[in-house]
Amino acid sequence: MGKHDSGRLESHGPSLSDAACGLILLHGRGAGAADIMALGRRIAPESCAVLAPEAHGNTWYPVSFLMPREQNEPDLSDALSRIAGVIATMTEAGIPREKIVLGGFSQGACLSLEYVARNPARHGGVFALSGGLIGPRIDSGEYSGSLSETPVLIGCSDVDPYIPVERVRESAAVMERLGATVDLRIYPGIAHTVVEDELEYMASHLARLA
Repeated sequence: MGKHDSGRLESHGPSLSDAACGLILLHGRGAGAADIMALGRRIAPESCAVLAPEAHGNTWYPVSFLMPREQNEPDLSDALSRIAGVIATMTEAGIPREKIVLGGFSQGACLSLEYVARNPARHGGVFALSGGLIGPRIDSGEYSGSLSETPVLIGCSDVDPYIPVERVRESAAVMERLGATVDLRIYPGIAHTVVEDELEYMASHLARLA
């Protein structure tokens, strides 16, 4: 069992067997499942089942996502494994992967991008709010396969103190190379936060998916 597997799993909406689509949300460093679920309640339509796993100690990995990956292990691999487990919970209940959206804020955004880049397939969508692919540099050769036009929202400030805008743009380019349909939104001068424009996009996308 991985480090994060015993964490709580918040749920909202219909039972998985009755849901038209699924949304998995990943919180940021120091937050918890209930925090990111507040976002889920704002954007998910009634027919969308939302699950939010919680990291051990409220942190998915210990140091910056820009540090060498080995400094974030085994936590990082355990986090990716937890995501795979939650996706499996949804698919086994009858929600197809192309109806499952993976999203998150900060650490959760980084994990969302990293997971789909390492496990390319058609997903219902990705919402990466203030995050980028993980590691000191991006080696696009590490990622192969096709995301088959998976819609990917990547939103971030151009002056985010934790997320360099260059990494955000690089991550968007990798997603595009993998065949995703990327909507990159760089917001000038804002803080490390989620903005109304992102909320409107996410709510609209989920409504269409449902």
